[in-house]
Amino acid sequence: MTELATQFIERGDLAHLALFLWASAASGFLGFVMRELGCANRRFDAFVRELARFNRKHGVKG
Repeated sequence: MTELATQFIERGDLAHLALFLWASAASGFLGFVMRELGCANRRFDAFVRELARFNRKHGVKG
């Protein structure tokens, strides 16, 4: 990675390197957020299913 950074700096493409690093970090963060959102959605779905099961078991109408 340092060789790549050195080549960018020597050629004067520091702005391109900064943009690439920013885009990589933003993409990684988006992937992390999407994975966490999927996990939260599964947990909420499990909660709703358990709530419905509880309501059926105890005869709650709704």
